[in-house]
Amino acid sequence: MILCITHSQDFYNIDIFFNYLQSKNIPYFRLNSDHLNHLYKISINENSFELTDDQGNTVHSDTIQGIWHRKAWEITTPEELDDEYKKIFLNEYRNLRYNILTILEHVPWINPYENERKIDGNKMLQLKIAKKNNLTIPETIFSNEEEKIKTFFNEYGNGKVIAKLHGVIAKTMNGENIFSTTIIDESTLEHISDIIYCPMIFQPYIDKEYELRIVYVDGEFFTGRINNKENADWRIAQGDYFWEKYNLPENVKVNLDAMMKEMGLYIGAIDMIKGEDGNYYFLEVNPQGEWGMLQKDLSFPIAERIADHLIKRINTNE
Repeated sequence: MILCITHSQDFYNIDIFFNYLQSKNIPYFRLNSDHLNHLYKISINENSFELTDDQGNTVHSDTIQGIWHRKAWEITTPEELDDEYKKIFLNEYRNLRYNILTILEHVPWINPYENERKIDGNKMLQLKIAKKNNLTIPETIFSNEEEKIKTFFNEYGNGKVIAKLHGVIAKTMNGENIFSTTIIDESTLEHISDIIYCPMIFQPYIDKEYELRIVYVDGEFFTGRINNKENADWRIAQGDYFWEKYNLPENVKVNLDAMMKEMGLYIGAIDMIKGEDGNYYFLEVNPQGEWGMLQKDLSFPIAERIADHLIKRINTNE
């Protein structure tokens, strides 16, 4: 039995994954992370748990042999709860969810939960490990301090920098309800005092040839190039963009593979840009990043490779 942790609005990628498992007669259970609340029946002891979802499907932890931690969403709260009680509701269901996940630490995960949590929650650590493994990274500061940001701008900006949140507001690739990467120039820099209320990551604006979305699956690379040269965030720009297959240079693949191994990740969606200066700049890796557009537009068998890798790890007890 393979457990897939996802959310109630997930489709396409997850459907391909499940269809592939079915073709191999491998049972699976879908756990919608946002519904892991009063909609599920859950009982846990020190060694195991039993869970019944809102459709009446039941799984016992003893039957779970491997886990794909596809995408976790916040737990939904009942509308009828008072605001004061919603905090208690969320806190206790978050604790329950964490207890469920830690009971399964002994089986193969894609990705191992604590590794993913550490890397996804620390963009500065990502850059440190990338640089250690011979990848080129932009100068970066994560700050809420106006004067330090202005100093950074003057030292590295060359007239403009980009600003972005450490986390994300939305989990979509089409630009809806998403806080985009923003360009800061001399005129907007003068109005940056409100940064005290929302720390952001700042990097020099890099003149680029194109952007790359690289899906890494345990040493395999599925890379798409998008024809965005002008805009800081193609998801917002609404241009005539399209994906093309792209072959990464061998040295970049070697360095990315070493980085992912040091991070303890088997899968991740990596963002890079090819600068006009010829350098490949590593920006970030999202362990739960989106790749459905590459599977759909470029016919990459990413969902199938994730399944194959997890099955292999189950069979070899890795």
